[in-house]
Amino acid sequence: MRVEIVAVGTELLLGQIADTNGQWLGEQLAASGIDSHFHQVVGDNHARIVLAFQTALARSDAVIVCGGLGPTQDDITRDAIAEVADRPLELHEELVERIEQMFASRGRTMSENNRLQAMVPRGARIIDQTRGTAPGLICPVGNKVIYAVPGVPYEMTDMFERIILDDLRSRMAESEQGVIRSRVLRTWGTSESSLAEAVGPRFDAHEHSTTGLTVAFLASGIEGIKVRLTAKASDEAAAFALLDAEEQEVRRLIVEAFGDIIFGVDDETMEDAVAALLLARGWTLGVAESVTGGLIASRLVNVSGASAWFRGGIVSYASDIKFDLLGVKPGPVVSAEAAMAMATGVTKVLNSDVGLSVTGVAGPESQDGQRVGTVFVGVALPGSDAFAVALQLPGDRPRIRQYSAISALDALRRGLQS
Repeated sequence: MRVEIVAVGTELLLGQIADTNGQWLGEQLAASGIDSHFHQVVGDNHARIVLAFQTALARSDAVIVCGGLGPTQDDITRDAIAEVADRPLELHEELVERIEQMFASRGRTMSENNRLQAMVPRGARIIDQTRGTAPGLICPVGNKVIYAVPGVPYEMTDMFERIILDDLRSRMAESEQGVIRSRVLRTWGTSESSLAEAVGPRFDAHEHSTTGLTVAFLASGIEGIKVRLTAKASDEAAAFALLDAEEQEVRRLIVEAFGDIIFGVDDETMEDAVAALLLARGWTLGVAESVTGGLIASRLVNVSGASAWFRGGIVSYASDIKFDLLGVKPGPVVSAEAAMAMATGVTKVLNSDVGLSVTGVAGPESQDGQRVGTVFVGVALPGSDAFAVALQLPGDRPRIRQYSAISALDALRRGLQS
């Protein structure tokens, strides 16, 4: 069973709203073991909507259409379905009555335009509306099917969970029943191409096999490179068994090539990894930021329960703050020496066990003889001398600051693991 999702609405093409419906539906289909190989977005144009439906039906067994079921002139999904299915639209008076009753229950009078929502392609099954005025549709097209649901997310999710998912399952052959589960390994410190080269043997092993496993890569900017493992199996336990075995192989290849660059799994962030390590040691953290201007502290307090281990942060943007408050010796402040002094100084000022600091040049001009993108991270750990990590980061000013924040947290993570 292959399902295609078609989102209807010019506002989606213009970028005025995001297609969150397609994302949600993709997750639900995968969780139910239903393949979804294509998603489309099409504007409010009859000919183009018809073409989108025809294309979807040519390569998929079922189509879920979101949007275009409202009462206005640009809500033409029903008309396009009728043309593709070669069935006339018919007015269902019982639907008109339900819509009128819904308006009356809210103390309002139904507009005549709402009668459009009671037009149904002949032979289509109606999905009753429980949260809005637009009914959904299940319209057979030969041995395939089109499901039409409103674009309003909470109306769409209700119809999918209440009716469509069970209908899809009933159409699937028993041999197709199963689940799809994914696991994401999150990395920081290498490029997408280098990571793909290292993991290439696993990608090649599954490309033409029937293992039920796939490996893919997702460049996520300031959050690093993600490696997504996906398994399709008869049940959840079997899927997770496949993922567990595959994760071991992928981790081995990544560690052999790059060392400890995997910092999290699925939704685990870099700050989550740092928090877990600090909690395991019973240590507290203080942060001194210059170039990042508070970005690191902001990330840290996103972690639930951060007050148990995060003492606070000092934004020592001006040089005299570094000298007077943190004990940095007068002189260039974009240096390894300054970063180490900042990390040590913040532990004293905030009475923390661990100190993390960052100083650098975000641009647009150089500073202290250092070019734009030069960043130094300082880490001070209990019982050892502070150390510094030198970085040369790419991008414009905002990106350099964001890259500096996650790179500093990564340096701390590695230090805590050593």
